[in-house]
Amino acid sequence: MTVEHIRMFCLDKPKATEEFPFDEDTLVFKVLGKIFALCPLEKWEQGKPSITLKCDPDYALELREKYDSIEPGFHANKRHWNTIHLKTNALSPKLVFELIAHSYDMVVKNMTKKQREMLNF
Repeated sequence: MTVEHIRMFCLDKPKATEEFPFDEDTLVFKVLGKIFALCPLEKWEQGKPSITLKCDPDYALELREKYDSIEPGFHANKRHWNTIHLKTNALSPKLVFELIAHSYDMVVKNMTKKQREMLNF
C-alpha cells in the first residue's frame, strides 16, 4: 500500500479535500473543513509509513488490543484517534481502507444536519 493509494481513497469520499495546514510534511484530509486523516509524509519517505485516523473510543481500544501496529494517536486526542503503522504488513489493505472510511464516517456523524445534507447523507 502506498500513500497514493490512501490519497486516492480519501479523495474519493464526498467533499473530501487535502491540504497541508500544519507544515509541508503532514498531508491532511478533511471533509467540509474537519480532519479525518493525517499522513506524515516524511515518515513514509523514511520507510515508516503511518496514518492517524479518528475512531470510536471503544473500537479504538479494541483495535489497539488486537493489533500491535495500532496505537493511540500521535499528537492527537488519544481517546478518539489511532495511529496505524503500515510497515509491518500486519493489517490488510482492506482493513486500512475500512478504518479510513470509519474515520470519515465518525467525522460526518458529528456534523450538523445541514452539513450532512451537503454530503447527501
